[in-house]
Amino acid sequence: MNQTLKTGSDGRLLIGGLAASDIAGQYGTPVYIVDEDAITAACGAFTTALAKHYPGNARAAFASKALCFTYIYRVVQKCGFAADVASSGEAYTALRAGMNPEDLIFHGNNKTLSDLEYALENKIGRIVVDNFTELSTLDALCERLGKTANIALRLNPAVNAQTHEFVRVGGIDSKFGFAIGTGDALAAVRTALASKRLKLGGIHCHIGSQIMDSEPFEFAAQIMVTFMKRVLDETGYLLKELNLGGGFGVRYTDKDAPRGIEDAVRTAAETVVKTATELDFPLPLLMLEPGRSIVAEAGITVYTVGSVKEIPGVRTYVAVDGGMGDNPRYALYGAKYDAVLADNPHAPRTRAVTVAGRNCEADTLIKDIALPELKPGDLLCVLTTGAFNYSMASNYNRVPRPPVVMVKGGETFVAVRRETFEDLTRCDL
Repeated sequence: MNQTLKTGSDGRLLIGGLAASDIAGQYGTPVYIVDEDAITAACGAFTTALAKHYPGNARAAFASKALCFTYIYRVVQKCGFAADVASSGEAYTALRAGMNPEDLIFHGNNKTLSDLEYALENKIGRIVVDNFTELSTLDALCERLGKTANIALRLNPAVNAQTHEFVRVGGIDSKFGFAIGTGDALAAVRTALASKRLKLGGIHCHIGSQIMDSEPFEFAAQIMVTFMKRVLDETGYLLKELNLGGGFGVRYTDKDAPRGIEDAVRTAAETVVKTATELDFPLPLLMLEPGRSIVAEAGITVYTVGSVKEIPGVRTYVAVDGGMGDNPRYALYGAKYDAVLADNPHAPRTRAVTVAGRNCEADTLIKDIALPELKPGDLLCVLTTGAFNYSMASNYNRVPRPPVVMVKGGETFVAVRRETFEDLTRCDL
């Protein structure tokens, strides 16, 4: 089990000091449970590590795509974090939560015209421009609206991180960013500098997600600082901000060996300092954008076991009352999880099963996992579901999405209520 979870004196699984089965009993299943104190601790670890290992100015921004609802922004804001948003909806949610628009960083490879208008009208702190089409569109929009835009450029450093191809986005074959190696990045800088309406502050990259090794981050940091030096030498313009994105891995199963927050931050910070020193380049404002590493291990999902179907010599299916509607990650890219019984997390794992969902698909949550004997009515906790579960959830088969229950200081409260059938038809005409 991850470090945020413990076992009580009665042998039951605890999250935030409370029994998962008690929370499930109060709020029903499926239910997302999120430990706020664990999120706060992770945010603090990033802030402390940046202060310790980077002598220049530095700040972290929460990657909203990992877990987006109103209350989560209030949590990270209290921790001194900025936030990155990838749509007007995420930006709206952050602003509704009370975040300062100056603390928002607007991402996306295909921002719509209405997205860009929303960012300008709401004075979003930084628009990260992803391609030449967006550069020209934003420039023209600023002229029409009589506004200026503070921008950064998303660059592609051509670093292939060893992770799943669906979340590996820093290689040359990617929909994201201006490639440095092709000359597009420098051309984009020159285009931005030629505009009277675009104010270029810095550059950004993100090489992928769930990365365990340090080398990809080292390569990316070195490439990006070297590019900043090249811009200064060839244009005379000093880029003052370097955003290295996120992608720091977490523990889903025993096979995962994440480096830990301080080690991940140290790698990035020391590489920036070393490269800048060697090139005689002033230290930029360094930003990181952790998402998964902030919230993933702070969350679990509790399900009730329904049917158990044994196919002799083939497989045993254990079906639960959720599935790809509340966690589509296995369906998307074969994501792996661990699971335990809520009331006996250390029970001997005596049987190989596949945990199946309720949706009318080949709906799988965990394939071929060793678990204790399970029977209808048992509460099964799937671990490390704080990231990309609620935020990717859908109403497939018109199943209402589960609630998000926060645990803080030994108390629980609902941050997102369980959807109702009325919610499902609210937009129907």
